[in-house]
Amino acid sequence: KGMQEQLSPRERYEGTFATKPFYPYIYTCAPMSKIKRRLMTLLITLGIIVAVLFGVGYLILHSPSFGALPSGARLERIQHSPNYRDGRFQNRYPMPQAMQTSSMGDRIKILWKFLFDRPDNIRPVDSIPVVRHDLKKLDRSEDLIVWFGHSGYLLQMDGVRYLIDPVFVEGAPFGISNAFFKGTQVFDVADLPEIDYLVISHDHWDHLDYHVAKELQSRVRKVYTGLGVGAHLERWGYRPDQIVELDWGESTPTAEGGRVHCLPTQHFSGRGLTHAQSLWASFVLQGPKHSVYVGGDGGFGPHYAEIGKQFPQLDLAILENGQYNKENWSGIHMLPEHLGETMHALGAKRFLTVHHAKFALAMHPWKEPLQNAKRLRDEKGFPILMPRLGDVVHYTDSTFTTDDWWEKLD
Repeated sequence: KGMQEQLSPRERYEGTFATKPFYPYIYTCAPMSKIKRRLMTLLITLGIIVAVLFGVGYLILHSPSFGALPSGARLERIQHSPNYRDGRFQNRYPMPQAMQTSSMGDRIKILWKFLFDRPDNIRPVDSIPVVRHDLKKLDRSEDLIVWFGHSGYLLQMDGVRYLIDPVFVEGAPFGISNAFFKGTQVFDVADLPEIDYLVISHDHWDHLDYHVAKELQSRVRKVYTGLGVGAHLERWGYRPDQIVELDWGESTPTAEGGRVHCLPTQHFSGRGLTHAQSLWASFVLQGPKHSVYVGGDGGFGPHYAEIGKQFPQLDLAILENGQYNKENWSGIHMLPEHLGETMHALGAKRFLTVHHAKFALAMHPWKEPLQNAKRLRDEKGFPILMPRLGDVVHYTDSTFTTDDWWEKLD
């Protein structure tokens, strides 16, 4: 101890005392080497970056636009559904094996290719022609449909106005992806007439638009949708009494004497990292005189024949046709080779195909869905409506015409 007291502070720090091997504490304060300092700085920097990314990701996933997961009485009802098993909603028919076994790595490769190695022809060079009408002057008594591109449309039937899956805001969810095709961003909530009922087929971003739904809250009487979707809507300001959630096989009356029937489809759901916690669905909207099938998104299956038998007098069937991928989405999106078979199974008087002509989600040429529908119309004789976006189409009129507007566009 006496020897130690003879050391100056600097000698203790530098370890100059002759008997320094006997004093290991002297070395604990030795200056850190440059390599160690750089390594420590790198680790701290990486830790800060990870923490920031985690925080940003958490804030994004918990932002209002991502909606909410079902809870409380809503979740209890879901858990009693025969279509909810093993903690998630299930399709009625098995998915293709390739889709069941696809890994996260495969999905990342698909996304990478779509973002950085996609063909030029999945988007048009030219502007899409759009017809502009004053929708607020539409005669409510007329049975008509106005397609806004992709899967959004205004439907009038038996004096009632329905709005289905409207998406008017570009690039959801982050404002940078899925830009609208040139010329198609011309409609907004302000353009719409008074709406009676909003129908949402499922909660994917290209069918349930947060901004549009928020604006519509005070302008619609009720929303008809599948189980669980109401959790999003309530978070966005909808009253519980505005929301009617249905399971497959359930139906509910409307105030005007019609009914809304909720029916199965082969698809999936989810707005964030958690999937299949709300139900994807198709619907038959039935009035005193007419009925229309709203297909939503869905792959081919025996359920179409069942629906055709249950509703043999459909005036119009609206089917998904576009954004398909045979390798990965064959069980959840309508492939071209199944479109005619589906129409035959439903047996409707008229058909309209949607899910195309507004933005690209798959790698096929943008014209391909329209060309496939035209082939079925011209070669197979299916009565398919092929209007321009925004055009007013009287779907019960047997003398409808089309100008095949897409053919001269690049």
